[in-house]
Amino acid sequence: MPPPAPLFLSLASPPPPTALLPVHHHPRSPHALTLLAPPVASSRKSAAALPACPVASPRHSDYFDPRAPPPPRGDGGYGRAPNGAQDGRVFTSYSIYKGKAALSFDPRPPQFVPLDSGAYKVAKEGFVLLQFAPAVATRQYDWTRKQVFSLSVWEIGTLLTLGPTDSCEFFHDPFKGRSEEGKVRKVLKVEPTPDGNGRFFNLSVQNRLINVDESIYIPITKGEFAVIVSTFNYIIPHLMGWSTFTSSIKPEESRSYSRPQSTSEYEWRR
Repeated sequence: MPPPAPLFLSLASPPPPTALLPVHHHPRSPHALTLLAPPVASSRKSAAALPACPVASPRHSDYFDPRAPPPPRGDGGYGRAPNGAQDGRVFTSYSIYKGKAALSFDPRPPQFVPLDSGAYKVAKEGFVLLQFAPAVATRQYDWTRKQVFSLSVWEIGTLLTLGPTDSCEFFHDPFKGRSEEGKVRKVLKVEPTPDGNGRFFNLSVQNRLINVDESIYIPITKGEFAVIVSTFNYIIPHLMGWSTFTSSIKPEESRSYSRPQSTSEYEWRR
């Protein structure tokens, strides 16, 4: 039996246009909460129409482009879909559903640009997109009113270093450096619950462009946070493009190495 296919990344499509997602009861939940299918879908037609390798913008924002970046080589490190499907993209998400809100963690891969030599380099690191959807009824969530917050690699690292009683806060201005700077303010706070058995994820959004002032919070249990930590530890090399680099190493193409003379600039290679 062949080994299981490794995890590969690509971008997910936006949630379905319907305001409310279908409800499924979770039989083991003490609060009768629900597990809903994450709001992802794929479109082969739109994926096939992507350009060869667009140059990434200088910074990412919380208004993300749902288009998947092109592969840097071969299968692009994203692998092939199960059962020999030709699409080759895999969509993944980790979603948590509670009484007042739902929270989805969706990875976004790095973007690559071609070099004159025919190689590729990382132009923009990937990130993890947090999508908060408020509850509108019992076990029903309105994803059309979702608020998003993109966690960079260093912000993910900050979350990974939190102790049991530590908290952190991240501030984003998606339009920083542009004419709309200051019109959209996003603050994500992660702090321990009063009983010390979990975390609160609280996203506050002030958007003067569309007159929105909203705060969405969701409690995360100790077990759920453990899954988040484990997933973040795994995904960081993929977001940085290091996994693509290691998969591109070919011993037969390596040039012979000769030890340099003793100079300060080569000292690190000893």
